[in-house]
Amino acid sequence: MLALSPEAGPVDTRPHEDDIEGDEDEDLDETLLERLWGLTEMFPDTLRSAAEVSAHCSLSVAKKLYSFSRTALWVGTTSFMILVLPVVFETERLQLEQQQLQQQRQILLGPNAGISGGMPGMMAPAPGKV
Repeated sequence: MLALSPEAGPVDTRPHEDDIEGDEDEDLDETLLERLWGLTEMFPDTLRSAAEVSAHCSLSVAKKLYSFSRTALWVGTTSFMILVLPVVFETERLQLEQQQLQQQRQILLGPNAGISGGMPGMMAPAPGKV
């Protein structure tokens, strides 16, 4: 009873290091890949071959999808550059010409001539009748 009384002091509950069998010394130097390869032996050959075929097919599909997306992106961007950009540039050029004509009319005929868009020799339309 003296060992369990408070006067006895702290009790060491851990076992001595000599009593513990060290697992660190018995560890084999295996890589993760070697351990995973060892685990494959517990599965049947048919399952392993099916997994291998599935992995190869997945990799092949991923490569083909990547190649297709690269080709599609190339075709899309070049088609856009050839078909759409000239139209955009031409539209911008026409808008710039119209803007320059309006500025020229404002300079020659006054501020109302550029807005109304009338011919230089004609009167501007009445504000109530459009």
